[in-house]
This record gives sequence, structure tokens and C-alpha cells, in this order.
Amino acid sequence: MKKTLLLTAAMLAMTSTAALAQSKGDMTLGFGLAWVNPADDNGSLLDGALDTEVLGDTQLSLTFEYFIMDNLGIEVLAATPFTQKVELNGEQAVDVKHLPPTVSMNYHFQTGTGFTPFVGLGVNYTTVLSLDDQQISGLDVEDSWGWAGHIGFDYALTETSAIRLDARYIDIDLDVDLDGTDIGTVEVDPWVIGASYIVRF
Repeated sequence: MKKTLLLTAAMLAMTSTAALAQSKGDMTLGFGLAWVNPADDNGSLLDGALDTEVLGDTQLSLTFEYFIMDNLGIEVLAATPFTQKVELNGEQAVDVKHLPPTVSMNYHFQTGTGFTPFVGLGVNYTTVLSLDDQQISGLDVEDSWGWAGHIGFDYALTETSAIRLDARYIDIDLDVDLDGTDIGTVEVDPWVIGASYIVRF
């Protein structure tokens, strides 16, 4: 699979006739989809009595990036609210509705072709909007701060537009209370896989 993706990216780079340059003062908007894929091991609650599993979700995404220097931009990731099902010992426990806005600093590597890879590092704030379909009364989930890593590439369609494929690793650890008592932390720690249409202006 990795070899196939690398080969596809190389072919795109060789066949592109446009380049999406990023200069100081440029801005981009991105519209697409983001799939949140939580880690396989989400930890446990009540001193190991309850194994947790967080399921994934896909939502619309929006990005805005402002280039403070040539090729170096500050990006904000937003999305429509995610709703992720949380299971305890294999049974549905609660649906957590949240927003995970992320701010990153990205460096874009100019290759002289339409293929522009980038890497980034930033911070995430996950705010819990509501807890729905609760099977255990008295649960409360706290908001979370964490770091975020970002990697991906743009494939230029024109001099001002591109298709973007990217992936983020986000450190999301949600503290859980039961009737006001701390019972542990759910380690979501997802990969967020995105595909979007980028416009520079």
C-alpha cells in the first residue's frame, strides 16, 4: 500500500503542468472531509475495570492558512461537530459530540512541480459539546489540550488551486468523571485523515 501511494504521488508530480507557490502574505482556504480514526488502545476506567473503545467518525472540514514567510504558514483546522461512540467493555456507553479545532505551523517544500509536500506541528483543543445516548448516568467528560503533528501534500490543478491529501496525529486525552469523581482518562489519540480542495488568494 505504501509503495502504491508513493508511486501515485510520483506520477502526479511528473504529470502536473501547474505549481501552487506559497509566498509571504498568501492565504488559502480548504474545503473537504476529515475522518477521525482513534487509536486501537483507548485505555481503561475505574482502575482497569472498564476497557474503553472509541469509534471513528467523518465530518466536513475547513482549513485556513496564512503564510507568514515564503513556504511557512499558520493553519487553522475546523470541522462540523464529530460524534464518536464510546464503548465500555464492548457495550455502548455514550456518544461524545465534540469539536477539535487545531492550529499548526506548516512548512511547504517547493519541488518545482505540481507536487508540494508539507509537514507541520501544532496544538489541538478538543471541546466536548454534549454527551448523548448515555447508558450510564452521571458521566462527564472534560475538554482536552494536546499537540498535533501534520503531514501531507498538495497536487496543483491550477496556479491558485489544488487537491490536498493529509494526515494528522492528535494527542487527545479526555478525563472522565462519574458523579463528580475522577474515574480515569480515555486516550483517543486519533489519526485524522483528510481530503480537500484548496484555493489560494
